[in-house]
Amino acid sequence: MEFYAALGLEPKLALDPDDLKKRFYERSRQWHPDRFSRASQADQQRALDMTAMLNDAFRSLRDPITRAEYFLRSKGLELSKEAPPELLEEVFELNMALEELRGGDDSARAQLTHAQERFDGMRNEIDAALAALFQKYDSAPEGPLLDEIGRALNRRRYISNLVREVKKELGREELNVHSAN
Repeated sequence: MEFYAALGLEPKLALDPDDLKKRFYERSRQWHPDRFSRASQADQQRALDMTAMLNDAFRSLRDPITRAEYFLRSKGLELSKEAPPELLEEVFELNMALEELRGGDDSARAQLTHAQERFDGMRNEIDAALAALFQKYDSAPEGPLLDEIGRALNRRRYISNLVREVKKELGREELNVHSAN
């Protein structure tokens, strides 16, 4: 959990964003390479290494999802690359609608727009559930909670990928419509 250590934080899933930012800026000033311009080569390199570590730590820990993924990896848990079984039917229908739109069937646009809204709603629900799970785990760390968090993160990641794919395709179609006019 070196990102937490670099920022002087206790490894937790729920972090205060203001405290995180404050710690990042304090340590960034402390390790800024300009402060080590007259130091030994080894100390200069250490300052550069610490600056890179602090930047990576802040980038990873400021986003709750990235933080949770890092936390789980640090605990030896990898997220599944498989589609959550409960989404398979919706994914199949979504892929069919995407193919129809790519094939020129503009009637699929409404179905894709509706799917995007539904998936955005699902992602928001998962985010709220994750926030509650983070608090619960931090107050009473238990392995089964980490598994539940992992499943929720996997579902969220999969849904985010679907939303991204739909937005990309709808955006491409919008460009094609505007360039044809």
